[in-house]
Amino acid sequence: MISPLLANVYLHLVFDLWAERWRRRDATGDMIIVRFADDIGVGFEHEDDARPFLDAMRTRLQEFALSLHPEKTRLIEFGRRAATNRQRRGIGKPETFNFLGFSFICGTSRRGGFLLKRKSRHDRIQAKLSEIKDEMRRRRISRSPTRGNG
Repeated sequence: MISPLLANVYLHLVFDLWAERWRRRDATGDMIIVRFADDIGVGFEHEDDARPFLDAMRTRLQEFALSLHPEKTRLIEFGRRAATNRQRRGIGKPETFNFLGFSFICGTSRRGGFLLKRKSRHDRIQAKLSEIKDEMRRRRISRSPTRGNG
């Protein structure tokens, strides 16, 4: 029970306070940080801020024997200008990313403006439905013999 609490306190000291200081000292544009337990999402107005932050964050975490998950950590172009910038360069639609059980997608409104779309992650929905199906099957098979038929 205490472990998530200690992890949150530890990350507050190791990451949150450091990231806030980095933002004040080094960021040239807007920066947003979202952290829930050990899941972290960081958004930057300028790519020139994102790359140095990622390098500094890796170094900072290594100082405390922590590391970033190599398959989950990446820089992507995302936001209101991402679609037009990528279209101009001829590299297709903006990438999506998964965070806290949702897939985040760059979309457009009916009027053509930017719209942040969120979808529940399909793999998690399927896993939960499969889990419910297995539980229902288990309960159906192991009916109590004292139960009446009427």
